[in-house]
Amino acid sequence: MYAVIKTGGKQYRVSAGEKIKVEQIPADVGAEISLDQVLMVGEGETVKIGSPVVSGATVTAKVISQGRHPKVKIFKMRRRKHYQKHQGHRQNYTELEISGINV
Repeated sequence: MYAVIKTGGKQYRVSAGEKIKVEQIPADVGAEISLDQVLMVGEGETVKIGSPVVSGATVTAKVISQGRHPKVKIFKMRRRKHYQKHQGHRQNYTELEISGINV
């Protein structure tokens, strides 16, 4: 069984036992959370598609860790104009372990 969930403005295809990194969710490490924006649920040949969400479907997950992705370096330059700009960015994430899909 798998599900397509929406969190942090992105969509993820998940199944039980998977680990995913999503945009930061304000939850403690070790806490159980419920994701209720389930867009699709599938098992074998049967597929339930919501409009926009599947009613009554939830995905439960356990928060494994909170962290930050590696630094992304941004470098802008205009040739012959003596202009250079250096920036860096590290995005926060929450690592989740999917424990179950409830329909």
